[in-house]
Amino acid sequence: MKISKKFAELEKRGEKALILYIMCGDPSPEKTVELAEQVIKAGCDVLELGLPFSDPLADGPTIQVAGQRAIAAGMNTDRYFETCTKIGSGSSSVPKVCMTYYNLIYQYGLERFAARCAESGISGLIVPDLPPEEAKPLKNACGASHIDLIYIVSPQSSEQRLTQIKKARPKGFIYLQSVLGVTGARDSMKVELSKKITDIKRVFNLPVAVGFGVSKPEQVKELVAQGADGIIVGSALVKLAAEGGDVEAFVRSLKVACTK
Repeated sequence: MKISKKFAELEKRGEKALILYIMCGDPSPEKTVELAEQVIKAGCDVLELGLPFSDPLADGPTIQVAGQRAIAAGMNTDRYFETCTKIGSGSSSVPKVCMTYYNLIYQYGLERFAARCAESGISGLIVPDLPPEEAKPLKNACGASHIDLIYIVSPQSSEQRLTQIKKARPKGFIYLQSVLGVTGARDSMKVELSKKITDIKRVFNLPVAVGFGVSKPEQVKELVAQGADGIIVGSALVKLAAEGGDVEAFVRSLKVACTK
């Protein structure tokens, strides 16, 4: 399913998108499929599937360790696509997004990687270490396979910078960092993003999804109130799943908070 279609459906229902991240292969491909189906059943609107990399510069400790577990369990690019193909087979209404680093994509081959994304039902791609100015070759490969290339925007990005990013023709949604730094659940999030969200929407005709640090329903409600079209939760979910916590109850609480 296309990401744009999912956001349009949610808007009609007066809901915001709950975008959840899990690390593919942690602790095993089979467990990844089980966890993915759990979160989809509980209310996930867009599923972000991490392809582990040995040097994940945008990720905090929780996701770094999850990636190490996945690599130790034998996860690689081919197994990643095999695993993604099995996810959502009975839930085609949930778009899947790949998040990984450019080295893995480059080594695999840009066109080949984008084509495998499409074959495994992936609708979008997030590459944190690829600047928009250098993204044209991957953008072309993604376009040929109808994959949305999604860019991350900093809370300090100027309007001039946003205009530069627009030239790279992002699709799907704009990923806005709630805070500077790496990913990771934060107990307290005193951020004011209303103006930044408004500025981004003025430049891009795309939904704005906020991530980095979101871990609680009350944080989700606050960001929704500030104008976010989607909320991204990763580290808190990865940690809860690793500890054997009640994943479905957690996801349901986040989804309730995404409703206007």
